[in-house]
Amino acid sequence: MSAPAPGPDRRSLSRPAPPADGRNGSTPRLPSLSVPDVFAALDSSPRGLPSAEAAARQDGHGPNVLPGARRGRLWRRLLAQFTDLFAVVLLVSSAITFLAYGLGRPRDPATLQLALAILGVVLLNAGIGFAQEYSAERTAQSLQAMVPHTCRVLRDGERRELPARDLVPGDVVVLEAGDAVPADCRLVEAQEAAVDNAPLTGESEPVGRVAGPVPPGPPLRARNCVFMGTDLVAGTGKAVVYATGTATEFGRIFRLTAAAPRQRTPLQRQVAVMARRVAGVALATGAVLFAVRVPEGQPFVDTFVFSLGVMVALVPEGLPATLSVSLAIGVRRMARRRALVKQLLAVEALGSTSVICTDKTGTLTQAEMTVVQLWADGVPHPVTGVGYAPVGEVADAPGVRELLRAAALCGNARLVPPAGRETWRVLGDPTEGALLVAARKAGLDPAREEALTPRVAEYPFDSGRKLMSTVHRDGDGTFFACVKGAPLEVLARCDAVGVAGAGTALTQAYRARVTAAADGMAGQGLRVLAVARRRVAGRRPPLAEVESGLTLLGLTGMYDPPRPEVREAVDACRRAGIRIVMVTGDHPLTAEAVARRVGIVRGPAPAVVTGAELDALDDAGLDALLAGRAELLLCRVDPEHKMRVVTALQRRGEVVAVTGDGANDAPALKHADIGVAMGASGTDVAREAAVMVLLDDSFASITTAVGLGRSVYRNIRKFLIYLFSHNIAELVPILAATFAGFPLVPITAVQILAIDLGSDVLPALALGAEPMEPDVMDSPPRPRRERLFSTAVMGRVLFLGGIQAVGVCAVFFWHIHASGIPYAQFTKADPVYREAITMVQAGIVVSQFFNALAVRTDRQSVFRAGLLGNPWLLAAGCFGIGLMAAISYAPPLQAVFNTAPLTLAEWAVLAAFGALLLAAEEVRKGLVRRRGRRPGGAAG
Repeated sequence: MSAPAPGPDRRSLSRPAPPADGRNGSTPRLPSLSVPDVFAALDSSPRGLPSAEAAARQDGHGPNVLPGARRGRLWRRLLAQFTDLFAVVLLVSSAITFLAYGLGRPRDPATLQLALAILGVVLLNAGIGFAQEYSAERTAQSLQAMVPHTCRVLRDGERRELPARDLVPGDVVVLEAGDAVPADCRLVEAQEAAVDNAPLTGESEPVGRVAGPVPPGPPLRARNCVFMGTDLVAGTGKAVVYATGTATEFGRIFRLTAAAPRQRTPLQRQVAVMARRVAGVALATGAVLFAVRVPEGQPFVDTFVFSLGVMVALVPEGLPATLSVSLAIGVRRMARRRALVKQLLAVEALGSTSVICTDKTGTLTQAEMTVVQLWADGVPHPVTGVGYAPVGEVADAPGVRELLRAAALCGNARLVPPAGRETWRVLGDPTEGALLVAARKAGLDPAREEALTPRVAEYPFDSGRKLMSTVHRDGDGTFFACVKGAPLEVLARCDAVGVAGAGTALTQAYRARVTAAADGMAGQGLRVLAVARRRVAGRRPPLAEVESGLTLLGLTGMYDPPRPEVREAVDACRRAGIRIVMVTGDHPLTAEAVARRVGIVRGPAPAVVTGAELDALDDAGLDALLAGRAELLLCRVDPEHKMRVVTALQRRGEVVAVTGDGANDAPALKHADIGVAMGASGTDVAREAAVMVLLDDSFASITTAVGLGRSVYRNIRKFLIYLFSHNIAELVPILAATFAGFPLVPITAVQILAIDLGSDVLPALALGAEPMEPDVMDSPPRPRRERLFSTAVMGRVLFLGGIQAVGVCAVFFWHIHASGIPYAQFTKADPVYREAITMVQAGIVVSQFFNALAVRTDRQSVFRAGLLGNPWLLAAGCFGIGLMAAISYAPPLQAVFNTAPLTLAEWAVLAAFGALLLAAEEVRKGLVRRRGRRPGGAAG
């Protein structure tokens, strides 16, 4: 096979690969070409490329690497924290307050204190946000890490070891078992070669490779091609490189991953809407008050600062910090449940998940093939034990010993005993590993059997034959062959059957019994293999001789056992109204069998759709498929299929969680609302693209995380009700004083900031740490477009805030009127005024203590839930009251806040108003519960 004369192909290969589809133009036809034509198409030869030609092609194609991820500069990430709408409003407020201080004559120290306090709040929130959100995007680096650093290449007819980055199309690569494939290549020599394509296709079994031409089709299905990022797990071969870097199949996934935008979580969207509305209300209210007070003859600067204080009162300054820390509490809780969340907002998004697109192997199953039934001598032989640990028993083991001996010999897997923290594991094909485990359960030692009857020839598995055969030398110098494969293929080549250790003629009736037994095992969702044996004449007989005239030894039935906890988790998802869609690269029958075992499929006719069938659907057809409520299984899918399905579900308004473990899953993981990667078995690529990593790889951990996410959302609503209800109590007295003609404010901006940061943040955090309620998974997921401030939430805010507002207005005007001093004679230094504004501040703090207890539950009485159920909340409330006492009694703080000491009687009045609030909320909850118990009544 000499190299052809240089021609047009050389010029095309010297140019960069076309970026449109990421593949070399000759790729689609390479699999169908003969080996000489492959060399001709790539302008190469069996001796490889000359060094000069390789250097020229390197200039055209560039290095065989994937570009690194772009990272934003740290200072830009920090500045981004100040672009939040609350931060912008507060920054502008601080700047204007500084300006008012500078323009004031004389300058009022209280104005400077207010400006500094607002600026301090902004800096505090930015620091917390930056610390929580700082995480590097390393998906592209992880993809690059999977590319081997060196490889063996033929250059100038000599074998050389070169950096993988120096490969170019036309290079001839030498591959051996255990090598990582450095680029996309077409095989030109293959000796018993098999590759693990799981990182690209999701298929869990090694796939045999050949060097000859195969029919045209998708590149990933071409059995004579190997791809970057995969591994050669058996055999040897030589291959010609046809695509490098981003032009490879792996590079295609890289581009998909890079192009997939991070989706904003529902909470992000709702908080953004809330921020705009709150900011708008705050600005409008401040402007109205300014417009009302200026015509009354109030000093311009003082009136402006007053209006600014009202605006600050309406902005929940502590909300960003409270939200971040509350989400962090959820992250810690999930970590204790074996779910590592990398982005805080993903915690809440989990709670709104409506669809989970889950893969199969390792997530729903244990990723450990297990033989559970054998059939020999016309009878079944159950096998106990699960997984790769050789612990269990084979019923009537002597009757299946020859079957298991032949099955163990006809394979290349190796069973590895535990070492350190590792458990029993298999190197090689999981199916062959399961047969080794079954053999050991039957009392056989596969290594000893191999030593007694060494292998002298092998005929690898071929999808055309659906068989694998090995030839062994017996102790007496004779030779015999062991064959395993698809039951119908093996049975068609048998003319005898082993019964009671002796071979007898295989009758038509016995054939029917074997076929019925195989069908029965397959009907149970088992992967069925038939095993046969025969004597052969020589060391390497023709394949036709090896695989004919066989004696059937029996059948083996195995499956990848579901994780024991998954069925309960699937049931919980059903109760919670979460749809589960299995998305796998495996065969439809295997997928359906597993889906039935774990409860994803319960009906008689699930919708089973392959990747090829998805390709035939337009967007409208796909939407119609996903809109149906039938149980849906997507099988034999590629990365584009998975991403397309996720996008279509999101288009329908679903909040989508996607699980995955391979590099092929990375685009969908990044594009999903919640990408969930496997921590134990997943690739670095998948873990970096995802926002959540399951440390135990179990689907049950997803369900637990969803429940915790729902609990976090409920807790967020609780502390939002808590925070915004006191904003009403701060605003209403100011409005009341304005329209009543009182010249001063009932509460100053500095006092408001003290309440927001000193007395409210800790109780809000404690509310964010409320434990998960038992019924959290008994209701459907909330709609994607549901507002954070729903009608029910706003109703509670107005109800609780209104009660607080009435209370503080009452104590303020009662104290003012009791003094007998006309409104116009009050000044900031008046002791009565200082006592009155102190009572307003203390009234808000005390009522918020009772309010925090009230909002712990939505419907249940707080006394039934237990007043001591959240000790952190009680401690936080006591801290706030203690801080208020210090502001009232400590002279330095009195000077800052313009406050005065309160009497014991005044504290008692404030406590009575707080208890009244709690009692009113208990009455409301009682009415909600009563209405919910009525036939047709709505639950509150």
